[in-house]
Amino acid sequence: MLRRLTIRDFVIVDRLELDFQDGFGALTGETGAGKSILLDALGLALGGRAEPGAVRVGRDKADISAEFDLPPTGELVRWLSEHDLPDDEGVVILRRVVESAGRSRAWINGVPVTQTQLREAGDWLADIHGQHAHHALLKADAQRALVDGHAGAADLAAEVAARFRSWQQLAERRRAAEHDSAASERERELLAWQIREVEELAFEPTAWDELNTEHSRLAHAAGLMEGADEVITTLGDGDLSVANMLRQIHVRIESMSGIDSGLDEVRELLSGAAIQADEALHTLRRYRDHLDLDPSRLAEIEQQIGRVTDIARKHRVVPEELPELLAGWQRRLEALVADADPVRLAEEEESARREYEAAAERLSIARRPAVKALSQEISDAMQTLAMAGGRFEVALEPCAPTAHGVESVEFRVAANLNQPLRPLAKVASGGELSRIGLAIQVITSRESATPTLIFDEVDVGIGGGVAEIVGRLLHRLGQSRQVLCVTHLPQVAACADWQWNIAKAKRGEEVLSAVTPLDVSARVEEIARMLGGVNITETTRRHAAEMLAADRANAL
Repeated sequence: MLRRLTIRDFVIVDRLELDFQDGFGALTGETGAGKSILLDALGLALGGRAEPGAVRVGRDKADISAEFDLPPTGELVRWLSEHDLPDDEGVVILRRVVESAGRSRAWINGVPVTQTQLREAGDWLADIHGQHAHHALLKADAQRALVDGHAGAADLAAEVAARFRSWQQLAERRRAAEHDSAASERERELLAWQIREVEELAFEPTAWDELNTEHSRLAHAAGLMEGADEVITTLGDGDLSVANMLRQIHVRIESMSGIDSGLDEVRELLSGAAIQADEALHTLRRYRDHLDLDPSRLAEIEQQIGRVTDIARKHRVVPEELPELLAGWQRRLEALVADADPVRLAEEEESARREYEAAAERLSIARRPAVKALSQEISDAMQTLAMAGGRFEVALEPCAPTAHGVESVEFRVAANLNQPLRPLAKVASGGELSRIGLAIQVITSRESATPTLIFDEVDVGIGGGVAEIVGRLLHRLGQSRQVLCVTHLPQVAACADWQWNIAKAKRGEEVLSAVTPLDVSARVEEIARMLGGVNITETTRRHAAEMLAADRANAL
């Protein structure tokens, strides 16, 4: 569960350190006080998208940290181990820093991670239901994703989508092979000719370097010969040659060092110099003996270099890139040859179709019991949400194969007794949609393994006795996991195990958001405010106290 949330310089928050409790907690306050801002900050810590406007005006960055309990075993523990992230004694700390320019950085237990990794970890720790989440239920994609998630078939749905794409790609290749054979044949012929042209060069990067080195040597052979002769004369020929003079100097120093050992170091240095001069002389003579002018070899090399550079220039690459160019052509030719056989492609297409159908059937089997149970549970919940006699059904209608399987998913509802079931998007009013959406979110969350559930004004459009029922639903949900709810309804807030008030406070020239944990008497005042508005009477306070007492009694 969420233990602590630390926020610095986020929107209208300067610094908050919030310690959370178990059970069902209500966050209440006037509109615009910053209730949803707290959840937005938590969303960033969980890997949500960062916006430059998130940084408080006049500050360089916003810094949010969220500390959660880490279960001793489970998927998150395994995931942390796989990514070489530390397990800090049963705690996982997610941190996000957003700079005013928009750049953001993330850490898990002090180790830098990507935003994707932060989001993956966050998915195991908390689930945020936004205030407009019920509107998403009108979309077919959202309905299908909810059903697959409730059925535990999200991975299977992804497999079906991947197999469908593979099948369709093979079908497209087969159709192209049947209808574009002439164009394919022309491209194959061109590629084959280009491949032969480059292969005949027998180009090798190492040999190319050696060829250029030999060309440089032959092209400058005359100058190399002249220079070698000059150095040999200076170094070794004649009484005044360098090697001969070094030998004479060494003999003289050697005789002197016999008298004074202080010259031993000089003697050793001159001895080494004389030896190295002799070795250099012998090496240079061998080099000169093998150095020769060979116009025919030079012409041959220049011809080879010319062929390589001409072909490289023709295809707008440098010679060193020819092997990579050749490999690309060969891969493309292999693909064209493979795609030139409609019969073989048709066999592969049929195999891919069968694999898709098998996966789609497994997905259908997984969906059926899930939609039956979900339909019944939501129908039962509707009876308590001022929709007596209403029915809810998740319909699976057979359809042509798609990336989502061989049936469409549609939410249908009958708001009243004796009304036919019709698509949710066509018949549900705003209030009905809010109640049905909340029931769906509570029921699907109950099956989730996520330890912290957060509801941001999901009770919009609900009031009266229905609001009290919603509060009790959230309270029951809070008995098995941590539940946080931003609400404007006193009936919902009264059902909470604990309550915070979020309000704006002026500090100097700034208006900032402040959070105050409420004790029992403060809760009475806050719920009275929610009930009575500006003018709070003793009657309103008594009503608020009665609501809190009644809900505590119901909880017991």
